[in-house]
Amino acid sequence: MTGLRAEPTRTTGSETRAVPRVFARYPIVAATILTGVIGAIIWFAGADDVARWVVSGYALVMAAVRGRRMLRELLRGHGGVDILAIAAILSTVAVGEYWASLVIVLMLSGGEALEDFAGRRARRELTALLARAPQSAQRVGDGDLVVEISIDAVALDDELLVRPGEVVPVDGTLLSRFATFDDSQLTGESLPAERVSGEAVMSGSVNGDSAIRIRATAVAAESHYQRVVQLVTSAAQSKAPLVRLADRFALPFTIVSVAIAGTAWWLSGEPVRFAEVLVVATPCPLLIAAPVAFIAGMSRSAKAGVIVKSGQTLEQLSRVRTVAFDKTGTLTVGLPEVVEVRPHARLSRGELLALVAGVEQYSPHVLASAIVDSATAAGLTLEPATEVREQTAAGVTALVGGRRVAVGKREFVAGLVGEITSPPPRSGQLAVYAAVDGAFAGEILLSDRVRDNARSTLAQLSRLGVRRTILISGDLAATAQHVADELGISEVRAQCLPEQKVEAVKELTDRPVMMVGDGVNDAPVLAVADIGVAMGARGSTAASESADVVIMVDDLSRVVRAISIGWQTNATALRAIWLGIALSLALMIVATSGVLPAIVGAALQEVVDLLVILYALRALAERADRRLAR
Repeated sequence: MTGLRAEPTRTTGSETRAVPRVFARYPIVAATILTGVIGAIIWFAGADDVARWVVSGYALVMAAVRGRRMLRELLRGHGGVDILAIAAILSTVAVGEYWASLVIVLMLSGGEALEDFAGRRARRELTALLARAPQSAQRVGDGDLVVEISIDAVALDDELLVRPGEVVPVDGTLLSRFATFDDSQLTGESLPAERVSGEAVMSGSVNGDSAIRIRATAVAAESHYQRVVQLVTSAAQSKAPLVRLADRFALPFTIVSVAIAGTAWWLSGEPVRFAEVLVVATPCPLLIAAPVAFIAGMSRSAKAGVIVKSGQTLEQLSRVRTVAFDKTGTLTVGLPEVVEVRPHARLSRGELLALVAGVEQYSPHVLASAIVDSATAAGLTLEPATEVREQTAAGVTALVGGRRVAVGKREFVAGLVGEITSPPPRSGQLAVYAAVDGAFAGEILLSDRVRDNARSTLAQLSRLGVRRTILISGDLAATAQHVADELGISEVRAQCLPEQKVEAVKELTDRPVMMVGDGVNDAPVLAVADIGVAMGARGSTAASESADVVIMVDDLSRVVRAISIGWQTNATALRAIWLGIALSLALMIVATSGVLPAIVGAALQEVVDLLVILYALRALAERADRRLAR
């Protein structure tokens, strides 16, 4: 082996600093390990009594600290699951198993450290959204000079350059001819989104392979991604319903554990047997399983484009029994579209649509935009309109292609051509009437179309255990009933003011009640519902702020996804708890025979904690909900 020389091992600065950072983050773990090292040195030096007093003293101090915390929880009305851990420490110290008492302290503090580690692992989708938040933007100035500015300095109508792979800093309109974007972090959709010049671009999207330019349509604070960041920050800081789940199991688990330990002592006549049983009865599975599972579930929801603001909400999602919907923008698309063109006076459908769109192409009204969009989609050429005269809230006249065209309400057009004999529009539809060269030319019918997946969403909600679906709307009764009939919703509350929506939800008895809406007028009822869900992609900021769940994509089916994830997360948390309890009970039964020394039992309990954490992290995994397959 001549000629070969071993290179000295080098430790990088980051590796050297990693250990102190870990100890700084978990000081109790560090103190426990240090106490163990000092105790071992003293013990090897032959001073066994001193080692016992050092280790036992430290364990008793930790038991006192934990006991104080347990008393505070008891005063708040929560079960003290820490009593088993404290009893295990005291009993092992009392029977001289002081090394086992130190392992119990390490197990408890290490369990909290494992929970923290698992929690950060479970939060990865939430924190990924926060980490990607852009801090700067590239503004294009005179002479195409690009200047990097703070994202807060972006103003409306600024032209911005977005390089390949960069995150779009603010909401804008695409100026470049064509672009592709990765919206997966916002919508959960893995396929790239393609957009052409003039289309809207969401902040938070990741640009594709080519540099593009956009025109800012919102400042950073009002952009889509900033709203996501604010919601995610709130969700990441929330606490899972740990105490409620722990309380449910704490008392019976404590009683059973003490009973088994007492029986083992009574049958064997050896006090050490009591300590050996309690060592494997520590409550870490109860304390660790729930928070890890619920944080994982919230992270999984965020990946799917659904921001759940708290673990308590996630738990309630698993038990929803009634879902109430607003109509406009929730069950319907929220934008009118042309559903029928009825020409008269020897005009074709295309001719009537082109003439009306020619008049409406300069109007900002939502109905005008729908008519123009329909004509453009049909490939019609729109002639410019001249001599435009508008009568506010009634109609408009103009010269289009040499023809005098009038467009507006029935009364406005009838006033120009005489009585209109065509039947009125059906419930849920609006009509725009037209006259050409002084004669009635026909009408264009528009409707706010029901979402394509609304009916399937309602069917899936039923399979998930939702017993009642209700439509609560401010629209006229006929309009609301038309949508309800189309979707098979039997309960309708129409013509409701915001305060009446609140009262309607309060009166519902089959709870928990979920309310789904998107407008400013929905904010009060979203706040009062057990679970308020805001369709936040196009909905109001007020609705998003008052809701418990915000759907960041324009997809009603994500309501089903949220309930499914809530149910799966709750089920995973409960199964993890039962797994921990079952393993602890098995170890307790083994310990009653005296074949499980206290220090070995303490080490095995740490293995139980690890298994419980790994199981709880299953809440991160994408799984099909078997109830939806029925």
